[in-house]
Amino acid sequence: VLNTNIDGKRKVMFAMTKITGIGKRFSNLICKKAEIDVNRRAGSLTNEEVERLVAIISNPTHFKVPGWFVNRQKDRTTGKTTQLVVNGLIGVCREDITRLKKIRAHRGIRHYWNCRVRGQHTKTTGRKGRVIGMPGGANAAK
Repeated sequence: VLNTNIDGKRKVMFAMTKITGIGKRFSNLICKKAEIDVNRRAGSLTNEEVERLVAIISNPTHFKVPGWFVNRQKDRTTGKTTQLVVNGLIGVCREDITRLKKIRAHRGIRHYWNCRVRGQHTKTTGRKGRVIGMPGGANAAK
């Protein structure tokens, strides 16, 4: 489904979350809109049911999914509200980050420096794995 292998042994709702851009809540919603029992296993779905799920994922606004529920609201270039999945989501996120870097926004600069972007404290946390100094750390030389 959408270039992603889904585990047929898992329940439909949780199996759909393996697709990049679909979480538990959105998966639950599309199963209800497609009138598929959430407790069924993903391997027992027919081709028609899979096509219904894909149709709802690709165009959720036609199936009365509210605009606040999708992951891309008022896109900067098109102005449309859509649900992005897999490659589309990855590409758009990359474009957004490069745009932030290009306009030298604070978030873009933090991305460029590979620092925390969302306002976390960095004085004492997040040190592991980033040190380039002595092997074993500063205490290893003592």
